[in-house]
Amino acid sequence: MIKMGPVPSVESSRFVYRNESITPLSPFEVKVGVYNNEGEGSLSTVSIVYSGEDEPQLAPRGTSVQSFSASEMEVSWNAIAWNRNTGRVLGYEVLYWTDDSKESMIGKIRVSGNVTTKNITGLKANTIYFASVRAYNTAGAGPSSPPVNVTTKKSPPSQPPANIAWKLTNSKLCLNWEHVKTMENESEVLGYKILYRQNRQSKTHILETNNTSAELLVPFEEDYLIEIRTVSDGGDGSSSEEIRIPKMSSNVPFLSVHQKVAHKRTCLLSLTANTNSERGPGIYLDFKCSEIIILSHK
Repeated sequence: MIKMGPVPSVESSRFVYRNESITPLSPFEVKVGVYNNEGEGSLSTVSIVYSGEDEPQLAPRGTSVQSFSASEMEVSWNAIAWNRNTGRVLGYEVLYWTDDSKESMIGKIRVSGNVTTKNITGLKANTIYFASVRAYNTAGAGPSSPPVNVTTKKSPPSQPPANIAWKLTNSKLCLNWEHVKTMENESEVLGYKILYRQNRQSKTHILETNNTSAELLVPFEEDYLIEIRTVSDGGDGSSSEEIRIPKMSSNVPFLSVHQKVAHKRTCLLSLTANTNSERGPGIYLDFKCSEIIILSHK
């Protein structure tokens, strides 16, 4: 048993014992006692404490990085097997930087436990990023792995789909639009997403297609709001302006509605009549709009 000696002050609540020959994380049974001029008092119950630890001695192996979009990449590595000689590992620290980054601009993200992948977001498009990984514990961080690099994807298309035309026949909605052409510094268009929801609902549904047309089944008695956006390696592009598809009652005396959005405040609208109506032969228009100007109708 080692008697470590008196604590310097009666108000102290901690005591540091130094011995360079002690192995890191060695367990010790510790008791604390009190004394005064009359002598020593009783000792506390035994507590197990451990000596301090060194930083991890090994760098992670198998570090790799891949780009997911214009602003996101994933770094992965192999976990370090723990033992007393290599140091305890509480987690890993991912460092990432660009070729011209200053030291103060190096990004650092920590993950705890045995996690061996980390997604990093908020990156610049079409930029070379370097990344390395190091283990850490309470003593600090260990050596870094050799850096790896990847180039983020080009920016997503900046132009939204245009000249959107739609046709509503009974409960089937047909959509058409022009293919989006991209700039040289933008990712190519791989497809399109149609985002649609009922006017009074917050839940948005998504339909993906590789074409410049799509069909949706929409129920009667509901207004629908629709947006179309591009899909690319760089991520989703800009959305078209929101299109409102008016509800069609099952009692309305026409079978189909056509609309082509040529400008955000204009449209072309045509109706196909249904003479089998309780209201009698003819064409009846029940259509509310605030932003759209009807240029002509038949």
